[in-house]
Amino acid sequence: MEKFYKEITPDGFGIAIREKEVLFSDNSPYQKVEIIDSESKLGKILTLDDLMMTTEGDEFFYHEMITHIPMMNHKEPKTVLVIGGGDGGTVREVLKHDTVEKVVLCEIDGMVIEVCKKYLPTIACQLDNPKCEILVEDAIEYIKDKKDMFDIVLIDSTDPIGPGEGLFTEEFYTNVKNSMKKGGILAVQSESPIAQSENVTKMYKLLRKVFPICKAYSSNIPTYPGGYWTWAYCSVDVEPLSYIDERRCEEITKTCKVYNKEYHLARFALPNYIKNLVG
Repeated sequence: MEKFYKEITPDGFGIAIREKEVLFSDNSPYQKVEIIDSESKLGKILTLDDLMMTTEGDEFFYHEMITHIPMMNHKEPKTVLVIGGGDGGTVREVLKHDTVEKVVLCEIDGMVIEVCKKYLPTIACQLDNPKCEILVEDAIEYIKDKKDMFDIVLIDSTDPIGPGEGLFTEEFYTNVKNSMKKGGILAVQSESPIAQSENVTKMYKLLRKVFPICKAYSSNIPTYPGGYWTWAYCSVDVEPLSYIDERRCEEITKTCKVYNKEYHLARFALPNYIKNLVG
């Protein structure tokens, strides 16, 4: 009898993936962590508390978008903070930028990091890079006293439930803003405009209380709820699309499956229903 991993949204629709076997399943102090091997083009899957986080087959749709849109807009990103992102995909994309001197990964759940290193090596392949500093701690506490440290901050978090809940507050976003250097840029995953529309609206209201510049961009992700996703681009002083590093863009595009300059320029063109959600 065939077995399927299923994820159904509160609206009554979702995805099903043919399951081969569970390679890892355990409970960390924070959440249930599983690696599932699928009988599909998606390969192995990471789930947290039974919710899809990433798959080998389509992870690039997410990781290229959260990383390269903000980083290409910075003239020389040297210091980068990744909050969450224990699978390592965002760190991998960050380190494609040869300007980067240091990337700090602040992930609360060490089990996620270790499991992804073992079972998802194509995603976690740069976590042992000497430019990467891994901190297994709560980003809410870590960020409180950081001032003028980072050129780029990428919030690669789970949904606003469980261990990710505290990453969706005005106080946290204010501390993130304070941690950024002049010219700094934040990108934060801002949920599915189809399956989590109320969360999207709440996030942008909070972000706009903190950041003078806050614009949504969007792209497709096949296995995420609704198949479509948004990210918030935030800054105190840098408008999106005001600058794109042509040299890095040309070089990094060669390594990407989604990202290129033309696609970058189109990401901030939003359909009406998303415009209405983000305000």
